[in-house]
Amino acid sequence: MLRVAVVGSGPSGVYTAQALLNQSLVPDVRVHVLDRLPTPYGLVRYGVAPDHEKIKSLQNSLRAVLEDERVTFVGHVQIGGADGVPPARLAELYHAVVYCVGAAADRPLAVPGEDLPGSFSATRFVSWYSAHPDIAPDDFALRARSAVVIGVGNVAVDVARILARGADELRATDVPRAALGALAGSRVREVLIAGRRGPSQARFTTKELRELGALPGARIVVDPADLALDPAYAAPDGLPLPAVVRRNLDVLRGWAAGGERAGPVPGEPAGPVPGESGVADVVRRIRLRFFLRPVELLERGGRVARVRFARTAPDGAGGVRDTGTYEDVEAQLVLRAVGYRGVELPGLPFDPVRGTVPHAAGRVLRDGAPSPGAYVAGWIKRGPTGVIGSNRSCAKETVASLIEDAPLLALRPAADDPVAVLRAWGQQPVTWDGWLSIERAEAALGRSLGRGPVKIPDWQGLLAAARDEEG
Repeated sequence: MLRVAVVGSGPSGVYTAQALLNQSLVPDVRVHVLDRLPTPYGLVRYGVAPDHEKIKSLQNSLRAVLEDERVTFVGHVQIGGADGVPPARLAELYHAVVYCVGAAADRPLAVPGEDLPGSFSATRFVSWYSAHPDIAPDDFALRARSAVVIGVGNVAVDVARILARGADELRATDVPRAALGALAGSRVREVLIAGRRGPSQARFTTKELRELGALPGARIVVDPADLALDPAYAAPDGLPLPAVVRRNLDVLRGWAAGGERAGPVPGEPAGPVPGESGVADVVRRIRLRFFLRPVELLERGGRVARVRFARTAPDGAGGVRDTGTYEDVEAQLVLRAVGYRGVELPGLPFDPVRGTVPHAAGRVLRDGAPSPGAYVAGWIKRGPTGVIGSNRSCAKETVASLIEDAPLLALRPAADDPVAVLRAWGQQPVTWDGWLSIERAEAALGRSLGRGPVKIPDWQGLLAAARDEEG
């Protein structure tokens, strides 16, 4: 029997487990899927927007893998860190360990004022409305009237859409109570999405972009002058452009032709504010701006009040150059969505430049040589690129390497009951039954609020719900 630990229960981890089950060269495989959280599914549970029900339904296929009799879910187990199990000790329990720990950090803007109150990573905002237990349920009061989202990827579009979407529309989702209440009381009326390059270089998908235009009560504003700066925007139809770029430009072209022209300083309210006019339905304005590079966050009264942008222009070589002009934009809330970055796991080699673990086809490399029994898959292997489905082929490559190494791996010692050893080492694992108990508790919470299942947003509540089943 080959015993394999997969660290991380998000898509890359579960696809790795699935690839191990589906291969036929080593028929007798047992997989333990470990996670720091007491809940499975990783970013599908804690990163996919609550109004993206189709994507969130991916949990059903991940669940089918985790419920296979050859797979054991072991939640609430810390690997690495002061209170965790070092990778070297974890390696004593399994023939092989595959690390699928993702990219947990945000890329910084590296500009003055970035750490002012009111400036947050977009990941923190996503974790808040997704009920991640590391984030306080009352983390965001949303008293701002103007928000700036820096970045033009899908995460930026997600957080802008949630800011602009009415709370009543989110009531049918699993958004936690505190977040739903804060969104219901939000005073945000203006959301600016800003990118330092042009629209043809934006990273959002057309589906995400079009969703902004479908928001009830939201007005989309695109400045035609921004679009005209992009060489691809006015390019002849015969110019070879990726299909997603062409579709995105078509959407933006339609908004620019039919909408209001963006002004230089978006800050005024776009509609009545509840409590001031007595009107419940408000218009929120979403502006998409390009060729704006943030250079400083400016404060008033100890909080962020404005974002200073340098105006950029195409440099003729696929990048941008500063034009020497600047533009200040009012913002009492700034969400930074400029990418993710892998975090070093003590005990594993790490490339600080790429933010990944060095590897060869998934085999962890130490000083250029494969480290026996250690593998990586997902973002910690290749960097934060691709969509959820990209993790499937990535996992298959890693598993192919592992199976090729299986004859030697099987000679390594492995524990008969790794979970018992983890308990003896001070960990308090949550099993699949504990997770099912959390699911029931979230369903009961939702019923008490007249809603569908509502996520439990804190560690204490999650662990208490898990222990109800596990005793």
